[in-house]
Amino acid sequence: EGSDFDFTDKVTSEITQQLLDSIPEKYVVLSFAPGFGGGGSNAGFVSMGLVNASERKRTQDQIAQQMSRMFRRYSNVRVFALQEQTISVGLGGRGAFPVQFVLQNLNFDKLKEKVPQFLEEVRKNPTFQGFDVNLKFNQPELLITIERLKASELGVSVLDVTNTLQLALSGRRFGYFIMNGKQYQVIGQVDRIDRDDPLDLKGFFVRNNRGELIQLDNLVKMEETANPPTIFHFNRFKSATVQAGLAPGKTIGEGIAEMEKIADKVLDDSFETSLSGPSRDFAESTSNTSFAFFLALILIFLVLSAQFESFIDPLIIMITVPLALAGAVLSMWVFGQTLNIFSQIGIIMLIGLVTKNGILIVEFANQKRRRGEKKIPAAIDAAVARLRPILMTTLATTLGALPIALAIGSAGKSRIPLGIVIVGGMLFALVLTLYVVPALYSYLSSKKKVSDLDTTLSVDEMKFVSVEEK
Repeated sequence: EGSDFDFTDKVTSEITQQLLDSIPEKYVVLSFAPGFGGGGSNAGFVSMGLVNASERKRTQDQIAQQMSRMFRRYSNVRVFALQEQTISVGLGGRGAFPVQFVLQNLNFDKLKEKVPQFLEEVRKNPTFQGFDVNLKFNQPELLITIERLKASELGVSVLDVTNTLQLALSGRRFGYFIMNGKQYQVIGQVDRIDRDDPLDLKGFFVRNNRGELIQLDNLVKMEETANPPTIFHFNRFKSATVQAGLAPGKTIGEGIAEMEKIADKVLDDSFETSLSGPSRDFAESTSNTSFAFFLALILIFLVLSAQFESFIDPLIIMITVPLALAGAVLSMWVFGQTLNIFSQIGIIMLIGLVTKNGILIVEFANQKRRRGEKKIPAAIDAAVARLRPILMTTLATTLGALPIALAIGSAGKSRIPLGIVIVGGMLFALVLTLYVVPALYSYLSSKKKVSDLDTTLSVDEMKFVSVEEK
């Protein structure tokens, strides 16, 4: 904190050159100093694009881990390697820390007391890798107080003192001049070598009303302090947003849960907490996805109830959904995947994909029973007769989702959970559906009215078989 633009530009250029020399998979490297987001003169931003996944041997995660190791050697600056979020809502969310936890309190002194304690707990937590906070209390300031009585005795006005400080330190623009067809700014400021240290004020002089030069440190008192450059508010509360990256193998959900545990341990009842950035997007999308999941269940149940004119048959059919969910969860566990937005989309897709297995069996069993067949034989015959179409549709679906599960194509790694959920859920449900649905059908299915048409067809079929046998 407190560094100027020249220092920031120097460090940014050094990091940019290091990336150009050390990362062979780079496609383009762009640097900005100062960076975006209102970070001030002491913040920079470097963006690096990678070549296509097919043209490099390392993954994006492996490259980011190498960059994190490279940046550890910097002791006078904080450097973070952040990966863009695959899905983000709003501006500025793609290159932000994935976990953003907001601490709120009406009393600013309490924030000042608790934020360092909170950060210490985040630092010790293995879930996080790299952290920062927007509310900092270490921006150096030089508080200059004019001793008015002494200045008056020496014949120096307060205005003369302030004008001297402004001319020497502020970099104020006084005007322009044109030379050789180019326009230049006229900026009043002493050389940097003469204004880098508070003791340099001893070299400043101000002229009194008698024309004498008075050394400035005889007229002022100096005090070095540290204060936050900006006070942030969130929902009208004074706030501090703690931002953290995730260790390899950790998810945003786990990061949010750990932040909440730290908040329960460190903060008192006067604090409010909230989520921001990608963490807020994750929480909102999770709740919306859960609502969409239950809405899909209700919609399919109502459609099947209208189609079968029964509330029992749809229940038998929808037993395929928990079977598919069990297969999806088991597949994610086996392959080390997490429950994210892609896997949630895959789970919603499974509702429609696996219920057709139950529809095929139940509908065929109902047709058998309308012809006068018993429940158990009808259920068994339906499972046997519908094995081929169920197998064909399941294989078609799983083979279609297999490229997604194998991460074939550009940026395919983020979609792996979607493919694994579909493939695992469909294959798991394929095996169990052929046994569970007929068993439930034999217990729960209501009595079917024998149709005259079906009876006639059954008799005709019997006659046809008898003729052939003769």
